[in-house]
Amino acid sequence: MNSPRILFVPDAGREIGGGHVMRCLTLAQALRDGGATAAFMASPPTAEILDLFAGPEIERIAASDAEPARLAEEAARAADRFDACVFDSFRLGADGHRAIARGRPSLVIDNLADRALACDLLMEPDPGRDPRDYDGLVPETARLLLGPDYALVRPAFVAQREAALQRRSARGPVQRVLVSMGLTDVGAISARVVDRMLPRLGDASIDVVLGPNTASEARLKTLAARDPRLRLHIAVEDMASLMAQADLCVGAGGASIWERCTLGLPAVLVVLANNQAAVGDWLAGHGAVERVDARAPDFEAAFDRAFTGLMRSPDRVARLSAESAKLCDGTGADRVAEAFLEIIGRR
Repeated sequence: MNSPRILFVPDAGREIGGGHVMRCLTLAQALRDGGATAAFMASPPTAEILDLFAGPEIERIAASDAEPARLAEEAARAADRFDACVFDSFRLGADGHRAIARGRPSLVIDNLADRALACDLLMEPDPGRDPRDYDGLVPETARLLLGPDYALVRPAFVAQREAALQRRSARGPVQRVLVSMGLTDVGAISARVVDRMLPRLGDASIDVVLGPNTASEARLKTLAARDPRLRLHIAVEDMASLMAQADLCVGAGGASIWERCTLGLPAVLVVLANNQAAVGDWLAGHGAVERVDARAPDFEAAFDRAFTGLMRSPDRVARLSAESAKLCDGTGADRVAEAFLEIIGRR
């Protein structure tokens, strides 16, 4: 098939975050490199992210931010113009997938293994997942792509990997800390962690990345105006460079984990949601992050210990960097795109 047209159905929102849309954009680029074209179902939260990070080559199809049945109905009408579908929405299950794809090749991106899914290809980037977890949840003919080898990381991160790893191997003191808690800043978590960090920062600096109109923005602007160590970045396009230049990160779970691993960026990983807990435990168990849970009653004390401990131990920071870099090389999008285009071609 020449230039297959692929419809993406991602989810986004204040509580959901923007990670689903961002990783779909990464896959869309890899599919475009393979000769496909891409369009997105664009609810208002999705459209906001697309306007910031996607170019005009990505078609937007207006959609409501509605219940799954309404979303499936809108996407099914749009899907008539497409050859294949990609789903990245925890609100959709097998019924919605079938209603939209209607026999077209379909790819589901999942992290939960908690519901029936209808797909030809399943991609689950989180580590430690056993194929048996999807027994009875996907068709027997579905191909499974499991683990960080298939994590969807933008090419800009891969391009800076070698130089970033070489710089981090020098084991110098932490001089620049990146705070990146997700585009939606759930519970004003960015301001919460910065408030804990500033008294423990010493002469280092902090770069804080926020999405537009977040709950932390006003507080952090006030802090930045009186503390020259704090720099605020809103709706950053070149996130790869900020990560490559940082010595340490305080970051949320989700797709950005694999961007950090690609660059060997040591991190205090702050768990914000249930679906981030297991991967946080796995990464901590492999010596790749310091893990804390923002939902725990002792979060502030645990965060203080983790952050202060790393600021005082360049050797510990270097070990986190080396272990995290082993887990993901950043080229998963190419692997997933190749597998999906092969399925589409067979149809």
